[in-house]
Amino acid sequence: MAAPASSKSQAPQRGPIDRFFKITERGSTIGREVRGGLVTFFAMSYIVVLNPLILSTAPSAAGTFIGGGAQANQPSVAAGTALIAGIMTIVMGLVANYPMAIAAGLGINSVVAFTVAQAGDASYADAMGVVVLEGVFILILVLTGFRVAVFRAVPSQLKVAISVGIGLFIALIGLWDARFVTAAAATPLQLGSSGSLRTWPVAVFVFGLLLAIVLMVRKVKGALLIAIVGSTVLAVIVEAIGKLGSFGADNVGGWNLNVPSFDGGFSLPDFSILGQFSILGALQHLGPLTLVLMVFSLMLADFFDTMGTMVAIGAEGKLLDKDGNPPKTQQILIVDSAAAIAGGMGGVSSNTAYIESAAGVGDGARTGFANIVTGGCFLLATFLSPLVEMVPYEAATPALVVVGFLMMMQVSGISWNDYEIAIPAFLTIILMPFAYSITVGIGAGFISYVVIKLAKGKAKAVHPLMWVASALFVIYFMFEPIRALLG
Repeated sequence: MAAPASSKSQAPQRGPIDRFFKITERGSTIGREVRGGLVTFFAMSYIVVLNPLILSTAPSAAGTFIGGGAQANQPSVAAGTALIAGIMTIVMGLVANYPMAIAAGLGINSVVAFTVAQAGDASYADAMGVVVLEGVFILILVLTGFRVAVFRAVPSQLKVAISVGIGLFIALIGLWDARFVTAAAATPLQLGSSGSLRTWPVAVFVFGLLLAIVLMVRKVKGALLIAIVGSTVLAVIVEAIGKLGSFGADNVGGWNLNVPSFDGGFSLPDFSILGQFSILGALQHLGPLTLVLMVFSLMLADFFDTMGTMVAIGAEGKLLDKDGNPPKTQQILIVDSAAAIAGGMGGVSSNTAYIESAAGVGDGARTGFANIVTGGCFLLATFLSPLVEMVPYEAATPALVVVGFLMMMQVSGISWNDYEIAIPAFLTIILMPFAYSITVGIGAGFISYVVIKLAKGKAKAVHPLMWVASALFVIYFMFEPIRALLG
C-alpha cells in the first residue's frame, strides 16, 4: 500500500513572485493583484494630465510661466510626471510591499505653482529646489523618528482643515481656469464671462463635470480619467465644427490653454524637465526666512496626508496590526520621503501617496505586486504624454472640482461647536481660496489657534513647535513692514 502523500507535497506550489510579495499569505492571488493594480492606475492616471496643466501655466515671480512656457513644456512635464510616478510606485512595491501608489500630489503642486513659484524672485528651478529640500527634511524626520513628534504638534482637526482648504483652493482653480467663474467690475467673481454660461468651451466643462459626478456616483473605476477623455473628445468635435481657436481678448469664446485638435503626430517622451531644480537658487532668490516658511508649508501639505493615506489603505485591505499600524511602516515613510525628493529633482513637484490606491485595494490588491502593475502602466503612459497638448482646460479642470469635493468631505471631522478649534479651522479653510494662497491659510490657522489658547489660559497645551511655526508666520505676514522698518 502506497504511503500517504505528505501535507507538504499536497500544498500548492508558490512561485518566486508569490513568495517575495507574500501574495498567498495575505489572502490574494496574482490575478487579483493585477486587477487591483490596473484599477489603481485608472483611478489616479488623471494626474498625468492635471499636473502639467497646473505646473506649466502658473506664472512665476520672474514673470514667465513656470516650467518655461505652457505650450512648449506641457508634454515634458507630463512625461516626467508619468516617469517619476512609475518608478517610485514600483519602488514602494519592492521595498515596502504595500499596495499604495505614488505620484505628483494634487494640492502640493498647487502650493508649488501658486505660492512657491510666485515668492521673491523664484524661478521654476528654484521652486523645485524647495521641493527637494522639503523631501530631504521629511526624510531626516523619518530616519530620526522625529516625524511622529511633528505630526503630533499640529492639532488633528487643524490638519483636517488644511486638507479641506486645499480642496476648496483646487476647486476654485478648476472653476477659474475653465472660465466657469470670471472676474467682474462690480463683484469679485461672476458666473461665466458676463453673468451667464454662453460659450461652447464652458459647455464642455459643464459636460465633463456632470459626467465625472455621474460616474463617481455610480462608482465607475477611473471616473475622472473617463471624464477627462470624454470631455476632450467632445472638445475636439466642437473645435472641428466651430473652429473656435484660442481664448484671447478678441476671442472670449475660444479655448483656454490648448486648442483641442489632433494632428496625428506621436513622438518619443520628452524628459527635458528632469533635473530642473536649484537648491542654491532657492536660497538666493527666496531668502532664508521665506525659504524656511515655504519648506514648512510644503511639508504640511505633504507630510500629514501620507500617514492618513497609508492607514486608510491598510484598513481597507485589513493589513493593519492590533495597534492600527501597517506592516513596514518605516519603509513606507522612507519611500514616500524619497518620492518627494525624486519629484523635485525630476521637475514635476513632490510625489506622495495616493488615496486612490484604496480603489485598487477595494478590487483585491493586498501586496506590492499591484504596485508593479500600476507603476508599469505609468511608465507606458510616458509615450502618451504628447497627447496633453490637445487637452484644453475646459476638458481637464472638471477633475479638479471633483477632487476638491473629495477633500472637502473631511470637513465633518472638525468639531464646529468647539470655538477653540473651529475658528482656526474656519480661517484656514476660507483664506486659502479667498486669499489665493495656501500658505496664508495655514499661517492664519496656526496664529489664531495659538492666540485663542493663550487667551483661554491654555498656553501650556500648545506644542512648542506650534509656537515656533506661528512666530515664523507672523514674521512672514509682516515681512514687508519689518523690512521697511529695518531699512
